[in-house]
Amino acid sequence: MKDLKITIIIPLYNEEKTIIKLLKKIINLKKINFEIIVVNDGSSDDSLNLVKKFSKKNKIVLISHKKNYGKGAAIKSARKFITGNIVIIQDADLEYNPKDYFKLIKPIKENKYKVVYGSRVLNRKRYSSVGFTSMFRVFGNHVLTLISNILNLQKLTDAHTCYKVFSYEVFKRIKLEENGFEFCPEITTKISKLRLKIKEVPISYTGRKYNEGKKIKSIDAIKALIALIKYNYFR
Repeated sequence: MKDLKITIIIPLYNEEKTIIKLLKKIINLKKINFEIIVVNDGSSDDSLNLVKKFSKKNKIVLISHKKNYGKGAAIKSARKFITGNIVIIQDADLEYNPKDYFKLIKPIKENKYKVVYGSRVLNRKRYSSVGFTSMFRVFGNHVLTLISNILNLQKLTDAHTCYKVFSYEVFKRIKLEENGFEFCPEITTKISKLRLKIKEVPISYTGRKYNEGKKIKSIDAIKALIALIKYNYFR
């Protein structure tokens, strides 16, 4: 792939403790041509002001929602600003390490795959070494991934990972409808309907607890299951 440029989309909601640390980690990466699109999704803390200040000295595309609409809505808002030929979705909470970008983009750069997911589970001997902060989350992720594989004919170990990487030509073909975390099963299903296989690569992961700012809740697992059924059978 010639003239490689990566677009990093960062949905942002109340992450004043981590967002600048994350942006510095990305900017300090070497040998990557990238653009950063931060979508402030109605943060009520100081996240927006911190990014505004940081962007005065660093080139960042900043979009801001007046209300909190959800992660899917943030990604949809970023779409029309993309100029790269590879798209990475990055959470703002530092659970995922930007150093993994190199291995995430490699299969696309080499024209072997069009979609790559970063797996928190792949090559780990035990779920306890993955970094999940509760057995409920381990079990929920495992079950949802299993159902996703059955419905979508994929062989994933971690369907609901944050790190989803796409060639832009594929990303622009996917019309996202969901505003919340349900965009995750939606996008996996729509990729599968394009008859594309998803490549997984192992990544590092440091999970947070709810008292540290973790936002995904048990109800999101139920919504994800409903979305899997919806986009497999009713779309």
